[in-house]
Amino acid sequence: MVIELNNVSVHIGKKSVLSNINLQIKPGQVTALLGPNGAGKSSLLKCLSQEITLTGGQIKVWGKALPLWERPHLAKSLAVLPQHASLTFPFKVHEVIKMGLYPLTIGQQEGNNLVDYQLEQVSLSALKYRSYPTLSGGEKQRVQLARVLAQLAQAENSPILLLDEPTSALDLAQQHRVLSQAKELAHQHNYTVIVVLHDLNQASRYADRLVILDNGSVVSDGAPIEALTAEIINTVWHYNPVVVMEPGNPTPLLF
Repeated sequence: MVIELNNVSVHIGKKSVLSNINLQIKPGQVTALLGPNGAGKSSLLKCLSQEITLTGGQIKVWGKALPLWERPHLAKSLAVLPQHASLTFPFKVHEVIKMGLYPLTIGQQEGNNLVDYQLEQVSLSALKYRSYPTLSGGEKQRVQLARVLAQLAQAENSPILLLDEPTSALDLAQQHRVLSQAKELAHQHNYTVIVVLHDLNQASRYADRLVILDNGSVVSDGAPIEALTAEIINTVWHYNPVVVMEPGNPTPLLF
């Protein structure tokens, strides 16, 4: 397993944010974290990126306790796309992407080529020299995605990509493009992708595994057809959905 969470708990003040989370996550899959607001999705992701300190339990990455990894070494194989990335200094777009290269051993020309390649991947080559603060919210999010993908270019292990609501500022076409790219990275390049999403249909379509949280605990875990039942949706989101199974489509559609 690439990631193991054993009895992970987090308390902030008197509030229990996560309670006894046990998960094993293997490479080559997209795992979506789902749940209502305040369920613990982003907190769980922040535990994996060490932005939140555990109250109890342990997280292992590639068989080794997460705090034991040297951060520069870990940064070559684990990258985080936060929900919001604030930059007010007028960096150019290509300079922001270059920030992802800091843990890499890479020459200047090779670094420039990598930046150009990632710009192409997110369809922003025309904005290479634009000032980052002048971009739209969706354009900024795609620049940040290019940055984290550049960071993983020399991954020594199965790369881990943590995405916190990566589609929140994107239009419909770009949402599907980003999630399709995440799925391709997992299936064709053996990435371990963990993504926080709110759209249940997108999660069902693009994720191999759904982990549904409610009040800081895992209430459902499995393939979309197993984890995303009408009963679970009613219990967690207090909504009675219409669940449709299309011929030839192994994932449910929810209305």
